[in-house]
Amino acid sequence: MSRKTLVATVIATAIGLGVVPATAGNDVFLHQFGFGNEAGGQQAGFGNQIGIHQNGVFNGAISSQFGNGNTAAVGQDGFNNYADTWQAGHGNGAGVGQFGANHNAIMTQDGNGNIAAGVQVGNGCAAEVEQSGGGNVAAFVQSCP
Repeated sequence: MSRKTLVATVIATAIGLGVVPATAGNDVFLHQFGFGNEAGGQQAGFGNQIGIHQNGVFNGAISSQFGNGNTAAVGQDGFNNYADTWQAGHGNGAGVGQFGANHNAIMTQDGNGNIAAGVQVGNGCAAEVEQSGGGNVAAFVQSCP
């Protein structure tokens, strides 16, 4: 996959996260397969959605949402990956991705209408995104050795 295609995919995903309609309740979707995976989180408000997936082994994810209409997706695969998303406010979207092994991603959003994307790929990448205020957009793509 070319770098251009990967960046376009991340941006399209981030935009898609920002347009998910709020529903009356909060939703959490987990999958996990593999073994030794851990997931947790909390939600307060309405129309918040957390999806997590994981697959591989010894992956960990935590998502916390306070407010309305926030969306967090994680992903992972591989092994020994960790993702943490924290959202306060309204209409925020956070993704992650990861795929390989030994990745660490932390996304913090405090405000309204913020979008943080991700990806990572290979081995041993680390990313931290902090957003406050409104209408911020951040995308990171890495391919660590």
